[in-house]
Amino acid sequence: MPAAPSPAKPTACLVLADGTIFYGRGFGATGETVAELCFNTAMTGYQEIMTDPSYAGQVVTFTFPHIGNTGVTPEDDETADPVAAGMVVKWDPTEPSNWRATGDLVEWLTRRGRICIGGIDTRRLTRAIRQQGAPHVALAHDPEGNFDLEALVAKARAWKGLVGLDLAKDVTCAQSYRWDEMRWAWPDGYLRQTAPIHRVVAIDYGAKRNILRCLASAGCDVTVLPATATAEEVLALNPDGVFLSNGPGDPAATGDYAVPMIRGVLAQDMPVFGICLGHQMLALALGARTIKMNHGHHGANHPVKDLETGKVEITSMNHGFTVDSQTLPEGVLETHISLFDGSNCGIRMAGRPVFSVQYHPEASPGPQDSYYLFERFAAAMAARKVA
Repeated sequence: MPAAPSPAKPTACLVLADGTIFYGRGFGATGETVAELCFNTAMTGYQEIMTDPSYAGQVVTFTFPHIGNTGVTPEDDETADPVAAGMVVKWDPTEPSNWRATGDLVEWLTRRGRICIGGIDTRRLTRAIRQQGAPHVALAHDPEGNFDLEALVAKARAWKGLVGLDLAKDVTCAQSYRWDEMRWAWPDGYLRQTAPIHRVVAIDYGAKRNILRCLASAGCDVTVLPATATAEEVLALNPDGVFLSNGPGDPAATGDYAVPMIRGVLAQDMPVFGICLGHQMLALALGARTIKMNHGHHGANHPVKDLETGKVEITSMNHGFTVDSQTLPEGVLETHISLFDGSNCGIRMAGRPVFSVQYHPEASPGPQDSYYLFERFAAAMAARKVA
């Protein structure tokens, strides 16, 4: 009787700082990376997730097993290249089957230098993250299956983590630029905004392209400035409103240079709108504090309640820090909360057109539950012009 074939040798491993090791099949680029591990519950949008600058410094575990089945297309990139450090999936990516696909996920990841692992029990891994908090990990891919486990554990333990880390400077634009592309619409795709009404300065802490598209679709002529822009540089463009984008890292660290700029803009009494890290930056500028979450919110199925209308929105989220609602000063109102854990998801200044949300209204999970926020921003700028 012939001997049973030996199991295939693992070509990748995921090593947690506590010494836990997950073996699997590597794909994408070879090598090693060290980062924080988070999980994302979205059933679609893996390409947008991997190219979202807010995932800088993180390896993403996808709880949905069918990753890669719709391929990739340049139209779905949220920035020029993937930003997330790596990918963890249950099943190996499949051949693409979608009319929009222009390429294969594995080839795309390889070419873009992202290290990935498949064949992982992602349910077990997700439970560990929820119970113990987002761990520091080392992810390695070697086609020969040779791993120095002790060294990988040491690297995971030595990584300093996201607390106190300013990553916005790493993902922001190098210089200012204009944006006029609007949201995708059938059958024409992405059209250009040819008749803008409002001048908007968008501060790029790691801005997603679809946020800029939503601003353009709301009638905005958008000028994007780097994260380190000063209030003087912003106001020199004579904007009708200022937008604060999403981004990665510890908001308190980014706030060292962002908060003075925001306070300078607020002194001019103009409309301000923030999303995600921009929401946290605004809260810090108004005197609140932010805190690190146990495992964060990452997914496209998060219910958020508007406390002022009672409306519940199904939202997309991606954040590991949150605004501590107990520290909101007088005159700053909590407008939205997560129905998962009650954490803060929105604020506004009483009597002023200054507001922000923790979630991503441009990501369309509802699919159009939250577009009103861009319209509110445009309406605030229009009202200021006639005041």
